[in-house]
Amino acid sequence: MSLIPSFFGGRRNNTFDLWDPFQDFPFTGGALSVPGETASFANTQIDWKETPEAHVFKADLPGVKKEEVKVEVEEGRILQISGDRRVEKEEKNDKWHRVERSSGKFMRRFRLPENVKVNEVKAAMENGVLTVTVPKAEVKKPDVKAIDISG
Repeated sequence: MSLIPSFFGGRRNNTFDLWDPFQDFPFTGGALSVPGETASFANTQIDWKETPEAHVFKADLPGVKKEEVKVEVEEGRILQISGDRRVEKEEKNDKWHRVERSSGKFMRRFRLPENVKVNEVKAAMENGVLTVTVPKAEVKKPDVKAIDISG
């Protein structure tokens, strides 16, 4: 459970997720919008699940090639997923009726827990879904030594 609630209805239930106050905010104009680009960084939805063996992140990135996505682990345990959705080339004779697909740069960052193997992170892209797997380190059980009781 996060200490910072989501006021915009998003799923925020992990204490390791870096809080982004603008994550679910609808950027529809004004000083925060970039001319000619939709705020795609706010639209990149990522699921994070924990299995007994690993932490698994899944991001829907339709139309984005794997060469346009970057997965990095920085500062020890910060997983960063970023990329760039290209704008479709416009032809002179085209007449657009509606533009709903987002374009532009996106970036999401997650603080990983201490029990992960950051040197063994794997990423795969299939059918527009990026899957990042971060294996867990084995939890070492404490050595227990039996002590004989004299007397």
